[in-house]
Amino acid sequence: MPSYFDDDSMLRQVIREWVVAFSGPRALLLQAAHPVAFAGFFAHTGALADPYARLRRTAQVMDTIAWGPRAEADRVTRRVRAMHRRVRGELSEPAGRYPAGTPYAADDPALLLWILASLVDSAVLVYERYVRGLSRAEKDALWEDYKVVGRLFGLRDGDMPERSADFELYVRDTIASGDLHVTDAARTVAIDIVMHPPAPSVAKPLVELVNQVTIGLLPRSVRRQYGFAWDPLRGLALRGGAEYTKRLVVPFVPGRLRYIPQARAAAA
Repeated sequence: MPSYFDDDSMLRQVIREWVVAFSGPRALLLQAAHPVAFAGFFAHTGALADPYARLRRTAQVMDTIAWGPRAEADRVTRRVRAMHRRVRGELSEPAGRYPAGTPYAADDPALLLWILASLVDSAVLVYERYVRGLSRAEKDALWEDYKVVGRLFGLRDGDMPERSADFELYVRDTIASGDLHVTDAARTVAIDIVMHPPAPSVAKPLVELVNQVTIGLLPRSVRRQYGFAWDPLRGLALRGGAEYTKRLVVPFVPGRLRYIPQARAAAA
């Protein structure tokens, strides 16, 4: 059955890489850094109890869109849009530039765009750091693919930046605008996400590696608001590790280990 994307699409080429899955925690932290989005997509929906459950649900929906039949993608996103329409409320206390009583709605295009942008920006950043750089034409094609995703979640073309360069400007402007303000509740979620992910004890070295990648790839101002420690030596180590992985590891890893199961199944 036809899907919204094929194996030649930039979206599939990016998200098929196992390493890009490490972008999830960073995306979640960026989403939670927007206090109105945090209230609508975390506090209101009960995701505070298990933020990784939210990440898993998001990943499942994105997998369906990327790899599943169109009819199934339409069905699951229709259900998500219906859930979003029911999420309404107001901030119970001030957060940054947002006063108490600021209304929120999960189907607000501005909030939906930031949720999508956090996923896209994180995936691109991790892909370029650990797999390969993308040309401007490839970034344009990738953003066009993600605009399809945005439409499935209820965004209109006019709600989204037109080209990839416009998208990058939107992300930079949002980070610099003062819209992002990490609340105490969001900071608590961050600690759970970064320090206590649901992983067995034997995976602790990998967890620590992912933690460092997540913290290091956050925008400096957002990292500071979360209270994560960082220093130039860690930054050098992160960049050095990324270059080593990109040049000497990823190109030589066989596809059965490098790509996620959905990509291997689609190729077969």
